[in-house]
Amino acid sequence: MSHITIIGLGGGDLDQLSLRSYRTLTKHEGKVYTRTIDHPLIPELEKEGVAFQSFDTVYEKHDDFQSVYEEITSSLIQVAEEEPVLYTVPGHPMLAEQSVQLLLAAQQEGKVEIQISGGQSYLDDTFSALGIDPIEGFQFMDGTSFNRNAIEHRHHTIFCQVYDEMIASAVKLELMEDLSPDTSVYIVNAAGSSMEEIIEVPLHELDRSVKLSNLTSVYVPPVSEETLNHQFFRLRDTIATLRGPEGCPWDKEQTHESLRPYLIEEAYEFIDAVVNEDDENMIEELGDLLLQIMLHSQIGEDEGFFSIDDVILSITDKMIRRHPHVFGEVAVESSEDVVSNWDEIKRQEKEERMSALDGVEESSPQLLRSKELQKKAKKVGFDWDDPTPIWEKIEEELEEFRQSLQNESANAQELEFGDVLFALVNLARYYKINPELALRQTNAKFERRFREMEIMIQGTGQSLESMTLSELDAYWEKAKMKERNED
Repeated sequence: MSHITIIGLGGGDLDQLSLRSYRTLTKHEGKVYTRTIDHPLIPELEKEGVAFQSFDTVYEKHDDFQSVYEEITSSLIQVAEEEPVLYTVPGHPMLAEQSVQLLLAAQQEGKVEIQISGGQSYLDDTFSALGIDPIEGFQFMDGTSFNRNAIEHRHHTIFCQVYDEMIASAVKLELMEDLSPDTSVYIVNAAGSSMEEIIEVPLHELDRSVKLSNLTSVYVPPVSEETLNHQFFRLRDTIATLRGPEGCPWDKEQTHESLRPYLIEEAYEFIDAVVNEDDENMIEELGDLLLQIMLHSQIGEDEGFFSIDDVILSITDKMIRRHPHVFGEVAVESSEDVVSNWDEIKRQEKEERMSALDGVEESSPQLLRSKELQKKAKKVGFDWDDPTPIWEKIEEELEEFRQSLQNESANAQELEFGDVLFALVNLARYYKINPELALRQTNAKFERRFREMEIMIQGTGQSLESMTLSELDAYWEKAKMKERNED
């Protein structure tokens, strides 16, 4: 079988190379393949007759590192089909070496036989140089490929492979999403070697005025929790404290029932912010909505029934389950297909429901509830495909309401008026108008114009109460005209 031996070159000094690795390299006949020629040990080994062939030119061919490592791996396996290969990497082969991981994966597939022949990791020397104990919490991140959301800033964090300004800049920009630009970070070069150097810089200077190389890593010390108020754990801890023994009396007294009106109120306040296109207020109102979710979740946790983890798990699983065209193998061609799939999956999940109308919340605003009931009925074919009969139904219901006013009871009149509203909701639904939002906009428009009318009348020294309806209507028209001119 094809065979590749991998040797780690350590941090930079010849003294860091094991005697076994040294002998293997100096006695090897033919080329020694190396991921990069940019390592201080290579010139010393070349003086002793070791011939290296690097893959540095591969980096220039690709726009992403994964493609680079895949080509290196493919090339090494191809050469190994003809002769045994000796391959060197900086540091230790099992520490932040993607090409080695790809080679090991190829071994699992039976394509090649891999032998790891050691090498010194620079981590121990880095811990010593920085004076940190990883038992306090430690993360090791690849500067060329990492997920910002995975960084735990309360732990010691070391980024490896920060070997040029482009990578340093990418690391800096990601870190500045969470940390102050003036946060102190440390550039560590050639840890444990005679060339060891540690430079403290503010985060915003990470990619400037400092020479970087393959032996460079970046250390980010832990930061205080108070600097991470934008992260979820801080919100969760804050709500738990408010509900805790030493917390706020009001928060501790709340129940699911007592908080119900606040959730509805905050939802409508967010809708106001959307209507007003007020981004700052949207942020605040979404925060207020999130507060309600967190309070309900904390109450559930305090009572031993559920926690915010269960809430997040539920919605995450649901989104994955109901989007098989994204997370599975289902193919869709339009948003209509997406809705159809969603409804079918939802129907399968709710097989215990006895009626097509099940699932419409009784506590919803009644205009919205009418719309949802009609949508449910439409799914089983109980709906008009043409607006003409809807208009006719509205006229019919209006006439029945007029007749009820002549000789029916107040309750009957109320019921007939409800029929008019229900028919109007049906019309709104046909034309894809949300009746709740439509009425909300009309209420807001009426309020604006009425207040403007009040201001106009106050300017004349008169009061609304002293004026006739005809006079008030004239000022109403003026307020309406002013609003239209401003638009």
